[in-house]
Amino acid sequence: MMGSWHWDAGFGWWGWLLMTLFWILIIVGVVLVVRSLSGGSRPSGSERGEGPWAQQPTRSSALDILEERYARGEVDREEFAARKKDLGG
Repeated sequence: MMGSWHWDAGFGWWGWLLMTLFWILIIVGVVLVVRSLSGGSRPSGSERGEGPWAQQPTRSSALDILEERYARGEVDREEFAARKKDLGG
């Protein structure tokens, strides 16, 4: 057909490629601008306390450790009471 207009204007598949790259760059640019304006990126799983490499919370005292060991069944009641008395708890 003579006189009909085609979107690629003679670029063929290069037109599709260039158009796709253009929109990808626009979208990435918008995402980067929004992230920078909103205060950066979200913390990773390990920073939120999730995942296999998450840092364990710091234990505040020996009594906390003893209570955890007792809860897991690593020490019996008598040993727990004796050690708790030694720790002053």
